[in-house]
Amino acid sequence: MAEDIKTKLERYKTAPFDSRFPNQNQTRNCWQNYLDFHRCEKAMAAKGADATPCQWYFRVYKSLCPTSWVTTWDELREAGTFPGKI
Repeated sequence: MAEDIKTKLERYKTAPFDSRFPNQNQTRNCWQNYLDFHRCEKAMAAKGADATPCQWYFRVYKSLCPTSWVTTWDELREAGTFPGKI
């Protein structure tokens, strides 16, 4: 499985179609992948496992989300006032 993820990461160009978000507005997709990335990192750190699979979510949200949003969300997480559940 890890090899499959590494192969997908090597071939990654941009965010693929996600059937959960079929509309043109990808705001929700951006938000969900941001949350999934940080949840994944937290879960992998708790297990003491390699966080390489989490890079998929990272690349997707980096392709979809405006940098200003990510910067704001990171600042909110550091301040402990982030509205999402991670």
